[in-house]
Amino acid sequence: MDIQEIEAVLFDKKRVSLDPQVMERVSESYRFLEKFSKNKVIYGINTGFGPMAQYRINNEDLIDLQYNIIRSHSTGAGEPLPPVCVRAAMMSRLQTFLSGKSGVHPGLIETLVAFLNNEIYPFIPQHGSVGASGDLVQLAHLALTLIGEGEVYYKGEWQSSAKVMEELGIEPFKMHIREGLAVCNGTGVMTGIGLVNLFHAKKLLKWSIATSVLVNEIAASFDDFMTDELNSLKGHWGQSAVASLLREQAKGSGCLKNRDEELYQKEHTETHFDHKVQPYYSLRCIPQVLGPVLETVSNVEKVLVEEFNGVDDNPIVDMDNGTIFHGGNFHGDYVSFEMDKLKIAITKLTMLAERQMNYLFHDKINEILPPFVNLGKIGLNYGMQACQFTATSTTAECQTLSNPMYVHSIPNNNDNQDIVSMGTNSALIAGRIIENSFQVMAIHTMAIVQAVDFLNIKEKLSPKSAETYNAIRSIVPVFVDDTPKYKEIANIISYLKENNPNL
Repeated sequence: MDIQEIEAVLFDKKRVSLDPQVMERVSESYRFLEKFSKNKVIYGINTGFGPMAQYRINNEDLIDLQYNIIRSHSTGAGEPLPPVCVRAAMMSRLQTFLSGKSGVHPGLIETLVAFLNNEIYPFIPQHGSVGASGDLVQLAHLALTLIGEGEVYYKGEWQSSAKVMEELGIEPFKMHIREGLAVCNGTGVMTGIGLVNLFHAKKLLKWSIATSVLVNEIAASFDDFMTDELNSLKGHWGQSAVASLLREQAKGSGCLKNRDEELYQKEHTETHFDHKVQPYYSLRCIPQVLGPVLETVSNVEKVLVEEFNGVDDNPIVDMDNGTIFHGGNFHGDYVSFEMDKLKIAITKLTMLAERQMNYLFHDKINEILPPFVNLGKIGLNYGMQACQFTATSTTAECQTLSNPMYVHSIPNNNDNQDIVSMGTNSALIAGRIIENSFQVMAIHTMAIVQAVDFLNIKEKLSPKSAETYNAIRSIVPVFVDDTPKYKEIANIISYLKENNPNL
């Protein structure tokens, strides 16, 4: 699946259908494993799990072994993952099984598809994974619901899995050979959370570009900071791409100044220039700041799509070569590393928005706006003064959370898992940073539209900037008096998450 197909199933809830040829290969893989495993020692089929792999399991206990890993590992803690992340995790496990390299019974795939198509979302706690041997604990909670145990989120409420499955006529899955281990042993949860993070990060980047143009329009900046001639000299594709997007967003603006016309074609004899010859870095260095962010997001997408389409469990059934491989494809280092990079990139994007916001709020810096874009009486009214507290504290939290998880391996599992990825933790923290960034961006957009109205430049904005202005103003009308703003902030956050600017 490419990124567009993933998005369609994940967010648009496109129904999943199964190709008969693919399912036949899954069946062949199952039959091969069933035959091959007779009288052989294969991890997790007739041995214990983890450091218990040195213990042989009797034939009469093989089915119980698969149930035991599910029940014994359903030990997660914390708040449940959002349904969209659970949906992405189920999609990731399904994609691995459809490769025909896991030896699972086709019925497992059919049960997973039934959950996806009926929008049944298992209870999966946020905490429990160290990201090596996969997301064992969290995926065990997923597996628990497939066998008719545990809880699921269905039609807006938590219900028992058994009740929902009975209502929909879905048979609880019964174990055959290795399905318990197969569901638990992969990177599905970290990959799923990572994909949700990716889609949100891409929106944040677009909003950052749109708002950056608006701030420069408010400041009446010279527009040469976004020229191709300047930015291509650096040689970084991300910087050039961001500059190109800025130019498209700014096209038709009556606010930006042309340096050649203003400073090169006119004679200037003054000793002090009222208008800044060069604006502050948060306005002028946007291609240089957001270029690396764009390149990072692009690489995150590449890695996550590869991980999603890859085979991430253990052992691997290779019926083409007639053997079973034991290894570590469940290890989540690729996802963990990319989530850490994404955390840093989105934190920097958030810092850029916070600094641009500070420019708008600081009357002694911008010299064109009242303090805190206060459209009321200075001293009696406070404009967006307190909004800045929220944005500043939230940005600070992003800075702290952007420290890496990838290098925080702690040996566990009797030192069987002596180096781990912490990929799910990294993905969860990246998600927290992204959520924070939307909060800061919401406050930033509110400040921008207030500044536009104070300067009365709405009609001079570029057409695309005007679209952004109108969208935010439909949520929060121009305000003069002091009123609580938390509901408006929440509504803008929802809008930013659900929509893209017209880039």
